[in-house]
Amino acid sequence: MAISLTDGQSVTVLYGWIFVSIISLCIAASLAEICAVFPTAGGVYYWSAMLSTKEYAPIVSWVDGWLGLVGNWTVTLSINFSGSQLILSAISLWNEDFAATQWQTVLCFWAVMSVAFSVNVFGAKYLDLINKICIYWTGASVIIIIVTILVMSDDRRNAEFVFAHFDASASGWPSGWAWFVGLLQAAYTLTGYGMVASMCEEVQMPEREVPKAMVLSVAAAGITGIIYLIPILFVLPDVSTLLAVANGQPIGLIFKTATGSAGGGFALLFLLLGILFFAGVGALTAASRCTYAFARDGAIPGSSLWARVDKRFDIPLWGLVLSTVVDCILGCIYFGSTSAFNAFTGVATICLSVSYGIPILVSLIRGREAVKYSSFSLGKFGFIINVCTIVWISLAIILFCMPTAIPVTPVSMNYASVVFMGFASISLIWYIISGRKNFTGPPVPVDHYAGHDGQVADEGVRRTITGGDSSSNGGSEEKMASK
Repeated sequence: MAISLTDGQSVTVLYGWIFVSIISLCIAASLAEICAVFPTAGGVYYWSAMLSTKEYAPIVSWVDGWLGLVGNWTVTLSINFSGSQLILSAISLWNEDFAATQWQTVLCFWAVMSVAFSVNVFGAKYLDLINKICIYWTGASVIIIIVTILVMSDDRRNAEFVFAHFDASASGWPSGWAWFVGLLQAAYTLTGYGMVASMCEEVQMPEREVPKAMVLSVAAAGITGIIYLIPILFVLPDVSTLLAVANGQPIGLIFKTATGSAGGGFALLFLLLGILFFAGVGALTAASRCTYAFARDGAIPGSSLWARVDKRFDIPLWGLVLSTVVDCILGCIYFGSTSAFNAFTGVATICLSVSYGIPILVSLIRGREAVKYSSFSLGKFGFIINVCTIVWISLAIILFCMPTAIPVTPVSMNYASVVFMGFASISLIWYIISGRKNFTGPPVPVDHYAGHDGQVADEGVRRTITGGDSSSNGGSEEKMASK
């Protein structure tokens, strides 16, 4: 919440969330329209190839695959890093003078990553149960937090503050630009809808059910966010005090102030820590599966190792190791910049958003021919919705590389652009060394490149493009889909 409070306070927190929710609905609807024609668990990585011509499919899917991979890595990083910051912020509920050092924060982050790694290895067969528990835990937590803070808080803000107060003086940016920079928090939260495509192998009539789930998941998250944020704004303490919190995680102080006690604040904070635990485990699972799938296609240095499936645990263990190690290394950015969390969320949001935008852009360039007869057709509004999506994603690339506040120092700098360009360089170098000669893209049937007539891909095609054809992949991806 610190980013939005710095860049506009209530107006940015509330209306920024609503604005990003609407934009996210446009992106989700655009992807849903494509998913209805190509219902594959491969998601945007496969769609970018299937919508392209045979000539350009390899390079387009290479770029999209790397964006998705880095996006998954940095989402996992940001979730678990924020979890470590929240854990340490709990100490300050009792000891207001406590300020975690950089070493304490990074070591705590490594410990959180170790827990997520261990659960993914030794609790692999329970991951589905963990995901189900997460749903109930999250729903119950939102209700408990809202009711508790509204009932126990003695001091409440007026409606004018909640719905009309705007103050971006702490950011140093012009008011309008500050509001846009403050959208990072909301945009980062609403990035997971593209992952819904993984359900395509698990539901009946995926060409109808998965697109609906994709859009409804964003709508549900948007509404839930509004219901959660309005009570938080009504009980918001002095903003300058919140922005002075040492680790940039003021939510614990908000809960403590609302409940009137450190114990009450920690009880509510514990609910959020539970949500972050489940999210961190699930994000690392997704990152490891993404690493495995991309390595299987030869797109990562050392692919033969990262694409191995461990016989004992029946998981892509080395893909899990790579994802964990990469995140732990990136966490060291915090030693140089205490605003590293902004870089992590910025890179995650940019990479996933652009990976979603590529198949939409390819579809636009190809005249939307492939989605003409989609069962989730956007009709005459499709072109406008697609264009709005691309414009927003293009703007987001610039916005989310911006520092939260100016003037900028080496410590407050947003290093999202540095991390992004670092991975882009690795991708480019590996493409020159290996990709341009050996990478052919995901296993897409020749007759389903962009000349597709808009009819739903049949079951045989879906098996081929999701790895169900064991003749090409040893049947190992089918195992991964069940994890």
